[in-house]
Amino acid sequence: MIADFWFDPSCPYTWVTSRWALEVERVRPVEFRWRVLSLWALNEEREDDPENDPEGYLRYPVRVCAAVADRHGPAALGRFYTEYGTRAHERAERGAFADALTAAGLPPELAGAAESDAYDDAVRASTAEGVARVGPHIGTPVLAAGDVAFFGPVLSRTPRGEAAGRLWDGTLLVAGTPGFHELKGPPPAEPNPGRHGDR
Repeated sequence: MIADFWFDPSCPYTWVTSRWALEVERVRPVEFRWRVLSLWALNEEREDDPENDPEGYLRYPVRVCAAVADRHGPAALGRFYTEYGTRAHERAERGAFADALTAAGLPPELAGAAESDAYDDAVRASTAEGVARVGPHIGTPVLAAGDVAFFGPVLSRTPRGEAAGRLWDGTLLVAGTPGFHELKGPPPAEPNPGRHGDR
């Protein structure tokens, strides 16, 4: 099964969920296709700034992601996201685009896309595709497997092994139920990408 995973590389909760997706690939017959979804693009028509990003820094990493996807495809985007996310979310390194590109086996000059608007329309288009699957009331990530699409799950810990597979099974079951709209848990804990969800 091919499943689409739309993500904003700046979101720490999405990073945790993406690591869960890699666990799901290990224990279920699923392969994720990595796609761009930008909180900046999602909110650019709003008068308020829900992401508190007045300088527009959220644009930089997602532009590089769009450049990678355009030039090298979704598998390369997944590799870059792993390298960039490890640096940004686990090591708190800012703007390490060239290093992450090199580690992912990609041309480091793609880092120049961060400060160019050349890929902004591609970012908007990919974001619109993800939003079209679930509606405008969402954030990041958006996942879609066949006819089933949903926002989330929003995770602060990464389930591993069979726990990751069970969450995938349950999420598909719930999101695929006719008439299902929303399910929320308690307020989120701070994202901790190094912590397993089953501990």
